[in-house]
Amino acid sequence: MSSEINNIQVFRPFGPSVAKVIMPDDIIKLLNDYVDKVTNDKKKSKELNYGDQLAGNVVQEFKLEENFMRTSGWANFLANASSKWLEKTEGKKITKFHIINSWIVRQFQNDYNPLHVHGGHISGVGYLKLPSDFGEYSQKTKAKNFNGVLSLVNGSKLFNSPATYNIKPKVGEFYFFPNYLMHVVYPFSKSNEERRSISFNAAIDDHIYNVYGN
Repeated sequence: MSSEINNIQVFRPFGPSVAKVIMPDDIIKLLNDYVDKVTNDKKKSKELNYGDQLAGNVVQEFKLEENFMRTSGWANFLANASSKWLEKTEGKKITKFHIINSWIVRQFQNDYNPLHVHGGHISGVGYLKLPSDFGEYSQKTKAKNFNGVLSLVNGSKLFNSPATYNIKPKVGEFYFFPNYLMHVVYPFSKSNEERRSISFNAAIDDHIYNVYGN
């Protein structure tokens, strides 16, 4: 199982930085197999249900079991990628990485995730399975189509300072960002296929996160 980070892109669409990392194929397969297994097990789905604690208006949300995160390499992937991202942006090496939770979001036609933030210190989202088509707008002349898009939001739009950064999901891409960065997922239409994503919240060293500390 691979959890090495061979490719990381760090960029600043506005104030906070965002990192994009490609998830290893073997971990994507393990995660998808795990999701399918849980989905087909009504007892397990109920046991791991996490929807009542999350913001989304979606078909299903459930948390990953700690043992699976460890044995699949998922925990190591998150730790290694987070460490590289923060070393690039902060010039500091974290010594603490505690996954508070990690969960699956299964979104279908007309589902959405409203504007929200996460807990912990750092968060992220990646894509495991996507519809072949997110559908068109009713007004087909619109220049941009936001169906199924993840939009990161920071502050207000000003001259030379955008407030949003829009991401069209691709299977295997994972984005890391600070927990306080607002984000929203738009619904999509004309598809019975699943938009499957995975997210996490984690805590790191307090003296690195707390920029106002002594």
